[in-house]
Amino acid sequence: MKANKRKKNNRGAAARQAAARKTKRKAAKSRRAARRAAPKASGARKRTRTSARKTKRAPVRKAKAQTRPKAKAGAKKPAAKTAGRAASGAVAGVVLRGRMGARYEEILTREALSFLAELHRRFDGKRRELLAARAARQKRFDAGELPEFPRETKHIRDDDSWRVASVPADLQDRRVEITGPVDRKMIVNALNSGATHYMADFEDANSPTWANNLEGQINLKDLWAGKIDFTDARTKKRYAVGPKPAVLIVRPRGWHLPETHLTVDGEPISGALFDFGLYIFHNAKPLLGKGTGPYFYLPKLESSKEARLWNEVFLFTQERLGLPARSIKATVLIETLPAAFEMEEILWELREHIAGMNAGRWDYIFSFIKTFAKSKDARYVLPDRSQVVMGEAFLGAYASLLVRACHRRGAHAMGGMAAQIPIKNDPAANEAAFAKVRADKEREVREGYDGTWVAHPDLVPVAKEVFDRLMPQPNQVSRQRLHVNVLRDDLLKIHAGSKTEAGFRLNIRVGVQYIEAWLRGRGAVPIYNLMEDAATAEISRAQIWQWLKYGAELEGGVKATPAFFERALQEEMQVVMREVGAANYARGRFPDAVKLFRDLSLSDEFVPFLTIPAYELIA
Repeated sequence: MKANKRKKNNRGAAARQAAARKTKRKAAKSRRAARRAAPKASGARKRTRTSARKTKRAPVRKAKAQTRPKAKAGAKKPAAKTAGRAASGAVAGVVLRGRMGARYEEILTREALSFLAELHRRFDGKRRELLAARAARQKRFDAGELPEFPRETKHIRDDDSWRVASVPADLQDRRVEITGPVDRKMIVNALNSGATHYMADFEDANSPTWANNLEGQINLKDLWAGKIDFTDARTKKRYAVGPKPAVLIVRPRGWHLPETHLTVDGEPISGALFDFGLYIFHNAKPLLGKGTGPYFYLPKLESSKEARLWNEVFLFTQERLGLPARSIKATVLIETLPAAFEMEEILWELREHIAGMNAGRWDYIFSFIKTFAKSKDARYVLPDRSQVVMGEAFLGAYASLLVRACHRRGAHAMGGMAAQIPIKNDPAANEAAFAKVRADKEREVREGYDGTWVAHPDLVPVAKEVFDRLMPQPNQVSRQRLHVNVLRDDLLKIHAGSKTEAGFRLNIRVGVQYIEAWLRGRGAVPIYNLMEDAATAEISRAQIWQWLKYGAELEGGVKATPAFFERALQEEMQVVMREVGAANYARGRFPDAVKLFRDLSLSDEFVPFLTIPAYELIA
């Protein structure tokens, strides 16, 4: 009887062990299925996660995979999953709030997110301090203080002995640079345009939607992996990078812009650190392996301290990623009035990494208006923006000073944008536009510039012919321009000109049309035969605000008042509707664009950047 009982107990124990093994196999199978189903970019935790969390998550994901109904024909695809929950388990403190699209996981790897978190934690506090310092200085300008060359850094300007570090071979001849956003077609066309360099733009020529930013990073990663070539699905046209592509330079966003789709410790990461960090993390070593390097344009700086922060970011990045010293090179856009008074200090702070500076003329005009937006001195109210031209008044002084500062310190001076685009149905108008481009580029060469910018491939041969003819050598850095002596008042001199109703109304049409396209995800927009970016919209709304504030009297006796603005806004939107077509107008985002433009123009306070409130409408 005892033997029978022992046999029965043994059989029961064996059954229990078999059941346990079966349960264990099922659990392991569920975990494997969960890991396969989870997006790679989620950074799903390894087996070191507690078994309780595994058991809780795996069956849920498995059940969803088993019970998801088949999509009906013609039904909309479900929205992509947000990455937030998955990312929270990937890197401590990091949450992705953007939706995951095709191949995003190749960019948003655990390692890349860890690097971004390091950048944020090391440098975001200082970035915020610098933005607060900007605001404090602007209040002093509002109270009547004028920009001035800083006394505390006079010793840097007076010291003739220092120079910036040597410039790499592929940044020695930069006679024609083309700029544009980071969509795949633009990248290939720009690289093949015949320009010496291409600035791939995550800033003013890019509407910073999550999709635009991530797909731009994928495109650049594919470029350095030799996988950028593609066939257009609609036209069947093949796009492939040629044998002698332009040298690539990337422009991240400015210090003031956030990337709200990624937070670190509950705070949005800086758009500048996000763009810079992802590009250099994935591409620095492939770049160096191909004989070039991680090259950047730095926008919207307002002081040498802001340049110092970039230098600290570069030094940390080189050490953290194991890159050679001085391998990161930057060109700084001098496109704010405060920065014009600290050109040599900016060169000094970035002396190990700077290749040159660029005369960002359109943003510079906007910055001039912004600096004096609330000034009680009506002398600083500008005429029509079409009359604020290079070579004269504050723009002429700033352009001359930039060449002198750069060449004195061994850096390159890059000229401004030619925004014209071909006018294909009017040969006479097209030739007149191209003649303006030639004249502008000839002025730049005479002033000593080493290269220039264009916005359209058809302008590359126009600009190149001028520089080839007047600057046969790679650059003009040896032209020291030491006779140039620019004083504070030269940098504040206003252009002679008039304020017209036509100019007022043009600002409305251009500003609203650009904002509307930006809200739809387009950052480079052809308007009235010019390729416009965010800088033009900034000038347009800033000038309207300034004229309304001062009640400027326009030619013909019309006074710029809120009531006149409201009437003109309605009338000009009717003009725009006729120009773009009623159907296109109705399909667009014109109500949002009109409201934003109205709010910016009539605001009691001058909004520093339109892209900040506009970003809230697309984030």
